[in-house]
Parts: sequence; structure tokens; C-alpha cells
Amino acid sequence: MVFDYSRELSQDILCVDVKSFYASVECIERGLHPLKTMLVVMSNAENSGGLILAASPRAKKVLGISNVSRKWEIPPHPDLLIVPPRMNFYIEKNTEINDIFRKYVSDEDLHIYSIDESFVSVRSSLKLFKRKNAYDMARMIQYHIYKKTGLYVTIGIGDNMLLAKLALDNEAKYNADFIAEWRYKDVPKTIWKIKNMTDMWGIGERTEKRLKHLGIKSVYDLAHSNFYHLRESFGLIGEQLYASSWGIDRSNIREPYRPLEKSYGNSQILTKDYVNRQEIKIVIREMAEQVATRIRKHHCQTGCVTLSVGYSRNTEERGFSRQMKVPVTSNSKKLVQYCFELFTKYYDGQAVRNIGITYSNLTYTSHIQLDLFEDPSQQIANEKLDLLVDRIRDKYGFQSLVHASSLLEGATAINRSSLIGGHAGGMEGIQ
Repeated sequence: MVFDYSRELSQDILCVDVKSFYASVECIERGLHPLKTMLVVMSNAENSGGLILAASPRAKKVLGISNVSRKWEIPPHPDLLIVPPRMNFYIEKNTEINDIFRKYVSDEDLHIYSIDESFVSVRSSLKLFKRKNAYDMARMIQYHIYKKTGLYVTIGIGDNMLLAKLALDNEAKYNADFIAEWRYKDVPKTIWKIKNMTDMWGIGERTEKRLKHLGIKSVYDLAHSNFYHLRESFGLIGEQLYASSWGIDRSNIREPYRPLEKSYGNSQILTKDYVNRQEIKIVIREMAEQVATRIRKHHCQTGCVTLSVGYSRNTEERGFSRQMKVPVTSNSKKLVQYCFELFTKYYDGQAVRNIGITYSNLTYTSHIQLDLFEDPSQQIANEKLDLLVDRIRDKYGFQSLVHASSLLEGATAINRSSLIGGHAGGMEGIQ
């Protein structure tokens, strides 16, 4: 199968990424150059397992670290600055940058992908700003962001969002002007030349391994593989992988993706290895209740509970992720018990380092789903109690009303209630 690019949607899409966002913001606030300073933003720096949320380009180059390194992996260096995260401040900076984008394009031409990355469609703005092409517009926006914030941004330009993203990740960050442009006509000398398949959008280590079992060892091989064999082996994902290898992406920035089924969840990396079963259950209780608060806030109930437990790096096994269908509910007590059931059934005593809980198969309703095998009046009373607790915490903060177990050794909810951002993840229930 060969694609006819003349029949594909061709736009001027910019994929804009703030270079080492958190670290750069911290450098600028200290009057330091973001590209020349060795600085890392570290969560829980007081612990040996402290996690690096961002490292400046120089810190990455000199120390060989990444944004997912641990404190114990950082070699000592006299010039290295270690600073704590300030998530609210980064959100303010993100808003400031997105407001700059809105000076050039309408909201429908702006897709905020993450706190440090956005897609911007600029073709309809070229004439208005008297720019010859997308590259000129990219330079204009890049300079505006630098003058206003002091932050450096890298920009990928493409006919679609995929090409723009691939240009950003595989070339722009290495160019002197931090800009790269990949078009349909460039696919043979750009996408097909990507060195590692995992540098391709949508291909992780597991997918790469499966592809290699089929004799596909490069993106070029993928683009020239048998489409029907690929579809037979991977299903719809195989079709998408094949299309991506040819630079095809039919998503429209003006038509935001809406998942067929939504879910709510939360996960956290623990600050130490948990080996005490009761301490692990305390954390599971806290997280199960927090996610229950979230689904009640969105007026929905869950029919499926998933518990994911990741083991310590010193353990041979990776952990487990199991789910169970449950009678539709949003009751905290019941959901905690379901999570405990999964934990008791599948946990074998290994040291635990991360925990995740997800509620899916959602039903949106403001009514209580009564269980025929339980006292209706007690179910209604439990529902009212949950909502009362939600209102108190919403008004006075999470710490205004907590379980006594949250004061015990191993509990994390009180400390995490003051956190915000991706590293804490989905904290609506305990803000």
C-alpha cells in the first residue's frame, strides 16, 4: 500500500516545546542562563529516592542524567544546583506562553498537549502577520516567547501534527535555531532515516520487540512491510503504525480527540520501598478514596476497579495490574474494599515502590445505584456521608478531615495534598 500525499490534509502545524521547562524557569528566576547552568528540579530531594522532574540541558550533557533519574544516580558536581518543584509557578508560566500563542492564532487552532508542549496551526495567520511561510511564523513566535519570558523553545513544523512532532523530537532540538521542518515530500530522508524505532511516535520498547519478531528492524522496514500482515498481527494499531511510517496523520487540530470511554485514576511513586503490608494498605485506602472523590465530583459511578502495584527495582518481578468488575458505585468504603480484595489476591509480599488505582466503565448519573442485597437506608446514609466529607474537604482543605490511619507511618495523603502537577497526578480529591 502506497499513500497519495496529494489527497492528504496539508497544514502548517507547529509543535512547540519549552526546552527543559521546569529547570529553565528556575534558572531564569535566579538570573541564570537556562542553557549554560547545571540545575535539576527534584521532588523529595531529602530522600535518596528523590525524583528529577527536569534537568537543564547542561546538567543532562555533563552528568548524563535524564528527567526520570533518581537522586542516587546523580554524580556529585560542585556547580550543580538542586531545587524543589514549584508547580503552581510553572502553571502560571505555561498560561503566559499559551497567551502568547493566542496573539497569533484562534483557540480552535491551538491544542495544548502538555504543560510544556503545544500544537499551533498557523496557515490562516500567515497573511495577517505578513509572514512568507510557516518557518517565518515559527521564528516570530519563538522570539516573542524568548523576549517575554526568557525561555527557549524548540519547534517542529509539519503538514500534520505527527510530522511536526517527529520533526521536533528528532531534529529541532539539535539544530542551531531549534527549528526543523518535515513535510510529506521529506519522508524518505526524515522519517525513514530515524535511527531508533522507539524514537518514532507510538513505538515503545514492547512494540519494538514485537516488530522485530516480524523482521521489522527500522522505520524504513516498517514503511515497506506487508500492510496486511501488520494488520493481522497488531490489528488497528498495526494500521496506525504503518500510516505513521509514511507520515500520515488524519487528525484535525480543530477536532479535539474525545475518548470513547473515560476513566479516572491516580498513581504515585513511593518515597521508599514499602514492605509492611499494613502500610501499603494505608496508601491504597487513601488513593482509593481520593479517586472516589474525583468520580463523585464528575457525577459518575464506576463498574470496574483496577489496581496496579509496581515492585522495587531490587525485585525480579515487575509487579501486577489487575481489574475486577463491580456493582456500579461511587461509595468510598466499597471501592476501598474492592481494591483491598485485589491486593490480597495478587500481592505476594514483595517490596512495593509504586501504586496506581483506576476506575473505569463509568456511568454518569446523579442518582444512587442501590444494591438489592444491602439495606437501602444504610446505602443512602453512606452516600450522604461521602458527599458531606467531599464538601468539607473542598471548603477547608483535605487536611481538615482525615482518617486516623493517614497519621500513621507510611501514609502519604497529607503530604501529597499540598502537591500539584504531573508527578502527583489527579489530585482533585485532596486539594
